[in-house]
Formats: sequence, C-alpha cells, structure tokens
Amino acid sequence: MATPDIVSGGQTGADRAALDWAIDHKVSHAGWCPAGRLAEDGRIPEKYQLRETPSSSYPERTRRNVEDSDATLIVSPQSPEGGTLLTLRHAKEINKPVLVVTLQNEKEAPVLLRSFIRKHKISALNVAGPRISGSNEVEGMVRRLLDETFGN
Repeated sequence: MATPDIVSGGQTGADRAALDWAIDHKVSHAGWCPAGRLAEDGRIPEKYQLRETPSSSYPERTRRNVEDSDATLIVSPQSPEGGTLLTLRHAKEINKPVLVVTLQNEKEAPVLLRSFIRKHKISALNVAGPRISGSNEVEGMVRRLLDETFGN
C-alpha cells in the first residue's frame, strides 16, 4: 500500500506531528494554514509546505484541508471537541470519509487506518486533532499510528 500524501494545517499537536512525520519519512505534504501562518506557538515555520488562506480564521483553514483531501484522520486522546469537532462535522457535511482514533481504539488503529485507506482509495489524507495545549499526548499518538501503519 502506498503512503498517501499528508495534508494538515500546521497547528501544534496533531497537525505538526503529522507534518513532521511526513518530512522525516520523505512523504509529500501540503495543506492550508491561516493568513500570517498563525499557530498557538507563533508563526508556523516555513519548512512546512502550506498555503495561507485569505483570512486568519482557523475554521477556514480547517474546512479547506477537509475539502482538499480525499479523507480525514482525526487523532485525539478523547472525543473530538473545539476545532477537532469542527473538522469531524465538516467532513460529514460534505460526505468525506473520516476515521477517528482515540485512546479507546488506538491499539487496533493501524489495521483500521490501512483498511480505511484501501476502502476509500485515499491518496491525500488530512490529519487533524487537538493542539498541544489541549493534549500533550496527541503528538506521540500521531507518530505511533503513522509509524505502525506505514512503517518507520
């Protein structure tokens, strides 16, 4: 199975972990970020190949990343809330496939993700989840899941 391109918005936490994983594994990555490359820790570094939305709105970035990918993977230690919940709702509204991984299904997540990618023929996967201030566990969860799904 080919590794899909990683799409993400560059926020700390799940987004950044997915982008860093892609860079470390030489997997193509892209995505939208707010104007000014805004994130909770300041400006999103230029090493992330992201396009800026016309506005500094986080919801606009979220919607564009869902729309520009084939499917969305949400990784969150707990049930989605805030911007992560917006991601889930928007994917469902526009009938895009979405897989949610939490601590409750983390062990079987690599098998679920491989099956999800095959079933939906995903070539561009949006990866989303809480920012680091909302969960200090999420970066490790994202990296482990991507490593175990695609090899490290």
